[in-house]
Amino acid sequence: MKTLDFLKKEAIITNLSSRNKKETLEEMAAPVAKILKTDNEILVRALMEREQLGSTGYDNGVGLPHAKLKNIQDTVLSFGVSKQGIDFDSLDGSPTHIFFLLLTPENSAGIHLRLLAKISKILKNENFRQKVIKAKTSEEILSIIKKADEKYSE
Repeated sequence: MKTLDFLKKEAIITNLSSRNKKETLEEMAAPVAKILKTDNEILVRALMEREQLGSTGYDNGVGLPHAKLKNIQDTVLSFGVSKQGIDFDSLDGSPTHIFFLLLTPENSAGIHLRLLAKISKILKNENFRQKVIKAKTSEEILSIIKKADEKYSE
């Protein structure tokens, strides 16, 4: 399973303008809503409900917001970088700079968990994190993720 099977170029945001958690989820869900042909508010509501269970802002400046929805048919990822960092209630209290947002159909727990595990492995790599923060274009980010996908292939 490759993350690039679920991440489209138009769902990559190279410089998030958001300043807080809700704005970040709205900004990152917007291209996904277009891809899925659904309302952005529905996606954001599901993501915020998931955040109520516990923050998806982890250590080392990474966030992995995710949710399962009953009204979608496809698994979709978006990716974003915040140069300034965002208060995302991370576990270590530090600003979050790198985000993968994952949305899956409600009945696809297997894919959901496998993708979360794969992305978590990728995000633990400091070299990956440094490269994507420095990247200036969607193409650069896709190339970096492609290499990480190959490195961490199942």
